[in-house]
Amino acid sequence: MKVTRVEGTISLKRSIDQGTEEQRKAVLSILADVQKNGDSALFSYTERFDGARLDDLRVRRTEVEEAYKQLDSETVNVIKTAANNIRSFHEKQVRQSWMSYEANGTILGQKITPIEAVGVYVPGGKAAYPSSVLMNVIPAQVAGVERIVMVTPPGKDGTVPAGVLVAANELGVSEMYKVGGAQAVAALTYGTETIQPVDKIVGPGNIYVALAKREVFGTVAIDMIAGPSEIVVLADETARANEVAADLLSQAEHDELASSVLVTTSALLADQVAEEVEKQLVSLPRKEIAKASIDKYGAIYVTDTLEEAISVVNELAPEHLEIITADPMTVVSSIKHAGAIFLGRYSSEPVGDYFAGPNHVLPTNGTARFSSPLNVDDFIKKTSIISYSEQDMKKNGKHIAAFARLEGLEAHARAIEERLK
Repeated sequence: MKVTRVEGTISLKRSIDQGTEEQRKAVLSILADVQKNGDSALFSYTERFDGARLDDLRVRRTEVEEAYKQLDSETVNVIKTAANNIRSFHEKQVRQSWMSYEANGTILGQKITPIEAVGVYVPGGKAAYPSSVLMNVIPAQVAGVERIVMVTPPGKDGTVPAGVLVAANELGVSEMYKVGGAQAVAALTYGTETIQPVDKIVGPGNIYVALAKREVFGTVAIDMIAGPSEIVVLADETARANEVAADLLSQAEHDELASSVLVTTSALLADQVAEEVEKQLVSLPRKEIAKASIDKYGAIYVTDTLEEAISVVNELAPEHLEIITADPMTVVSSIKHAGAIFLGRYSSEPVGDYFAGPNHVLPTNGTARFSSPLNVDDFIKKTSIISYSEQDMKKNGKHIAAFARLEGLEAHARAIEERLK
């Protein structure tokens, strides 16, 4: 990794891959095909793109039972414990409906209603992601969503990874379908003979999934268009180079487009981390992916002061931020933009990915400047309640009518004045 001394601010923001025109046309074709031909289109695309010839899109109960046989009891318990931690965290986010009663009889309030049906996309491909099941399903359940549908691409043998099926079953997800890609997004949006449509689609996927979600937004809601994973480690001389290097590589192994950055006040640490990254890369099973990520998007920046380092971090607005300094708690208040913040030596980023409880679906590519992690609020609707009293109408009606005429809306004004006669 290249070590660079920084003076002033920097920016590593990358444009989220918008896809090529050819990819967009392909997605539009898939969406239209599924909308018109339903299940037959899903079977065709699953065979074409995933190499799996299926006779049923549903995950059968026997497949779930077989998945449990493939995992030992300790692994199942780990999934259960992680789920409990995630649920406990998200339960603290629950909002309640409220009403405000004025003395003159006016009632104002807000009604909280869960979204009725949500589709959860669980990616396949380079790895299996049971953690995606937990992080997307649990906040929806806590919010009170009645119908949760999971879609995920099958392997060539037509099966779904055991960890994914066990995680979904432990959460009580009963609707699981073996379909991925843009065709899965289409099925969740428009419905087919087998899959009924939903109101919102959440979960990450490849560029075709991202483009499909972008295209169907408005017909259904979506969570976000996520870019490649990112980590920034803010460290001083108290950090351990081997641990920092390991944390940087934990993101680099996601894919070749992932970004791993160290911002430090210690030139010595910077050099040591650069050496450690090269050393640890050698033995990584996914070293080719991690190396490509480090070579293209990895960086180490050295600043003169901690204040300058914090400024760099805020400019980057990272998805994941680790603060490994002598006193992380004094630093965190100065951080304005980050998807998730991990404080101290033992708060390695994978702790948040899997086990601690906060959601790992986070804003990327600098969007932490205005976006939040996936949370319970993403699965509810807020409806305003207005019960205006006669007393308030007599008091304020002329003002409301005047405001309507200010905007040139005479019928609005007359609707009020009819009540003042």
